[in-house]
Amino acid sequence: MPRSKGIVIGFWIATALFCLQISFTAYAQLRLREVSEAFAHLGFPAYFRVELAWAKLLGVVLLLAPVPARVKEWAYAGFAIVLGSALIAHFSVGDGPEAWGWAAATAVLWGLSYFFWRRLQAVPAGTVAYPQGT
Repeated sequence: MPRSKGIVIGFWIATALFCLQISFTAYAQLRLREVSEAFAHLGFPAYFRVELAWAKLLGVVLLLAPVPARVKEWAYAGFAIVLGSALIAHFSVGDGPEAWGWAAATAVLWGLSYFFWRRLQAVPAGTVAYPQGT
């Protein structure tokens, strides 16, 4: 199937920005005292911050690596849960936009990346998709 150049470019721009943002937040969760304090403010234990940072980095690798579509789908699902949970956590403690705005903006990047990725995976109407190896 011929791919639209605009879809490919849109995918890589959105995905690169999303992966950069997620990588930065993972780094911040592992290294910055302010982020550690923010997690405590949200009521999370310190070990969760570390687990989440490493899970984010693994997810970034899966989004950028040539892995099966099902694996990428799970990475996208994991990021959706993480970003939704971040927003819920901030709202539940009464944080303002200065706290939850980054999660919301990252969720927009996630949505764009996922939208373009799904467009790249789409099969045109009237064609039959066969599993690999058949």
